[in-house]
Amino acid sequence: MANEHWKEEPEEQDFPSAHRFLSLLMEPQRAKRLTRALKQSSRLEFFMAQDILRASGLPLLPSDDHEVATDLTKVKSGERLSPVLLVRGTPLWIADGYHRVCASYHIDEDAEIPSRIVTRSDGAH
Repeated sequence: MANEHWKEEPEEQDFPSAHRFLSLLMEPQRAKRLTRALKQSSRLEFFMAQDILRASGLPLLPSDDHEVATDLTKVKSGERLSPVLLVRGTPLWIADGYHRVCASYHIDEDAEIPSRIVTRSDGAH
């Protein structure tokens, strides 16, 4: 399995980033609840990068995008990337890790990406 470039746990800094992003899409209190659920979840699920991108409706960023290139350089130097934080719904929200998803796709489009995922069941669209 091509998961050797992934950490087992998200980095602490990923959660405030997810909260900032989610606060743009919903009321900050609801964003806080989803962020807390992402943080408290200990289970990783695995999804292919192409499926994450399709479900989110986001395009694949090119390998020369600054953040994607930074993540690719990290992997080449042996550094592991943080799992991504997802919010299930239509569309799927990549709360944190869009650039990591794109970098992983460029490494191996069939590799599965470790993800923490929660469902937005509170009426957000």
